[in-house]
Amino acid sequence: MNIPRLHPDTIEEVKAKVDIVDVIGGHVVLKKRGKDYLGSCPFHQEKSPSFAVSPVKQMYYCFGCQAGGSAIDFLMELGKQSFTEVVLDLARRYQVPVQTLEPEQRQELQRRLSQREQLYEILAITANFYQHALNQPQGEKALTYLQEERAFSDDTIQSFQLGYAPAGWETLVNYLIAQKHFPPQAIIAAGLIIPRKDETSYYDRFRDRLMIPICDLRGRVIGFGGRTLSDEQPKYLNSPETELFDKGNTLYGLDRAKNTISKTDRVVVVEGYFDVIALHAAGIDSAVAALGTALSSAQVKQLVKFTESKQIILNFDADKAGNIAAERAIGEVRELAYQGQLQLRILNLPTGKDADEFLKNNSQADYLELLDRAPLWLDWQLEQAIAGQDLTQAEQYQTATQKIVKLLQNITDVTTRIHYLQKSAGLLSVGDARMIPLLFENLQTTIKGLKPLPAPRSIAITAPVNRSKSSPSTADDNRIDVEHQELVAVVPVSIHPSQRLIERAEGLVLRIYLHYPIHRLTIIDALDSANLTFTLAHHRLLWQQILDRSSSVCPNSENEEIDYLDDRLIAKLQDTMAERFRGMQIEHLFNLDEHTAEEIQRSPLVLRAAIACLEKFACEQKCKDYLSKIRSDDPEDVTKKSEYLREWTMTKQRLQELDRQRNVTIDDLVSL
Repeated sequence: MNIPRLHPDTIEEVKAKVDIVDVIGGHVVLKKRGKDYLGSCPFHQEKSPSFAVSPVKQMYYCFGCQAGGSAIDFLMELGKQSFTEVVLDLARRYQVPVQTLEPEQRQELQRRLSQREQLYEILAITANFYQHALNQPQGEKALTYLQEERAFSDDTIQSFQLGYAPAGWETLVNYLIAQKHFPPQAIIAAGLIIPRKDETSYYDRFRDRLMIPICDLRGRVIGFGGRTLSDEQPKYLNSPETELFDKGNTLYGLDRAKNTISKTDRVVVVEGYFDVIALHAAGIDSAVAALGTALSSAQVKQLVKFTESKQIILNFDADKAGNIAAERAIGEVRELAYQGQLQLRILNLPTGKDADEFLKNNSQADYLELLDRAPLWLDWQLEQAIAGQDLTQAEQYQTATQKIVKLLQNITDVTTRIHYLQKSAGLLSVGDARMIPLLFENLQTTIKGLKPLPAPRSIAITAPVNRSKSSPSTADDNRIDVEHQELVAVVPVSIHPSQRLIERAEGLVLRIYLHYPIHRLTIIDALDSANLTFTLAHHRLLWQQILDRSSSVCPNSENEEIDYLDDRLIAKLQDTMAERFRGMQIEHLFNLDEHTAEEIQRSPLVLRAAIACLEKFACEQKCKDYLSKIRSDDPEDVTKKSEYLREWTMTKQRLQELDRQRNVTIDDLVSL
């Protein structure tokens, strides 16, 4: 087949959308290690995992065989496919429209690439021109402003390539056209000059302004920000949109900040150019600015590539104008914060100062201390809702409550909403802990479109299995038919789940562990993270023997390693433990017939559902215990009862999440 040549826009969009952990995780079992992931290299045999994947850098590297590269490189090597084949596969996977290049399109592309290179050259030369002008007599006023008003050192001024655009109308025009011989249309395309009405002459866009170069991630100048040195408006003037400069997709200072953002796992977004420069000059190199606009989804997408925890801190003035600026800057980040997909924090500096002013009279340590204490945006909003309100006064109490309800309505992530319901109830209780449960319930029922927490009476439980089409279903199956329907058994929360259901879920986990080594580490992590144990004695004994046999390959007690991929595990267990297992009804777990083999072919889904089923049993018992303590008439500390209520609500929410995880649907199967 003649594979078409892909358009560069398609290739770039695929690279931007691909998540390397998602891609490689489909072929290699990855376990989180700090900021990176570690697994066994698929390109060579190894006993200890040495294959590292960095989500921040979107790169992988094997310390054993030195294989490394991007997600595309990985798939090319793994499947021995061409670059184009891999990109086409990823485009389909990530729903990227595919554009191809015809011969005439290739010629146009070459022309555009040459034009872009010329634009980069023009902008770089212009940045040098402005820098030179700053150190001439005509730039004295601008230089004095930087040194005295902003207190920038000569090193800082030079490092950030700060300059001065002379006051004349045609200074840059004459330099670039007459001296450097660039075509006028190219200079116009760079956003530096403007044609007059006669379209035969031109004038400078920036005049008598202090100039700040704006760079892309590779440090290339793509535009300018100019601050007036007079009363001319606007105070700040940016380059227009060009082929290189997209204001809504650019963050000032990100080229310098990206490495520090990755190391500190957080980014500071400030209001202006000089705040960024002042912070970097003070050694706080994780600062960027959004060029006076609200943060766009494209800008956020750039930022979170460099911070694993997705932590974005907005630093604006502490006065009313600063609060308005913070709200404006949040922009499209708002919904992500409400959904709990982003750690958005707000830093208000004292006395209404911006970062530049604050650092003139305070140290780097002072700023970092405030940065560490910056509250989450939702916490900050709660503080704003009750700020200046006397909650002992009915009218002000009602005003604060209305603001809080409006905030809670916007929180779509249920876990986050539960947390802030609890916190809001605490704030409105004015120190009376006995009121917290009642306020919690009132807030919950007041929020429009949200249902009150279900009364603790009964819950639905299911267990996932797969049965052949010829196998008739029975009323006591208590399970999901993954191909056709769901059968749900409703039992009181105070009654323990049936022995059969527990045995079914535990048996699935053990069978997958024995027959699918690739999932063993996932099972270990899932059981450990949820603090789960096998409840049936024969399953518990088998699990202990599995761990003993697996770890025996490396008996060093101080640095014991488990060989999770040992394909002889079943044979070891059968050979050495046959007598002990006899009569325990577990021999069926060691063998696969047609039915059980088909069942666990969908092992990721079945495993997810089985683990969720086991965790649900444990959570139900916790709910029962918490309710017993909450309803107790004992004169117990009310603070503890408030804590029990919080734990109960969180556990109930976890139960709802587990129900979703246990529902194996046709859509799930089609996606496999």
